[in-house]
Formats: sequence, C-alpha cells, structure tokens
Amino acid sequence: MKATVHVTLKNGVLDPQGKAVEHALTTLGFEGVGEVRIGKFIEIELAEGALKTKENIEDMCKQLLANTVIENFDVEIIE
Repeated sequence: MKATVHVTLKNGVLDPQGKAVEHALTTLGFEGVGEVRIGKFIEIELAEGALKTKENIEDMCKQLLANTVIENFDVEIIE
C-alpha cells in the first residue's frame, strides 16, 4: 500500500521558482505561458500492518512534510 501527497504553495504566497520557470519557458519561445507554480509530489510506501489511515498521513504532513503556514497538501491512499 502507498500514499501520495501533493504539496503546493497557498494562494498569495510568492513562488520565485515558479516565476523563474515561467520566464525560462517564455524565453525558450513557448507562447501563452501563464503563471507557473512549483510544488512537491511525495510517495510513501506503507509497510504491512502500519497505521494507514488518511489522518496518520495528514499528521506526517503537518509535522514534517509540509509547512502548513505557506503550503497546502492533499493526501491520497492507494491500495
């Protein structure tokens, strides 16, 4: 079993990495590129018999994987 976590910056938080990618894409000739936002994708393998509830994974995110002051996260459990 595994869990996937998508971490993204909250609306209104400056994303300098996204701005750099947005500028680079435009410089490379890709027209019509709008705002680019960069996030993280985390995949967690869960051992047999481990605590596998969504709440447990959300606790991991709140304590370590995401900075909840400036980031949102979304958890999905894959059986």
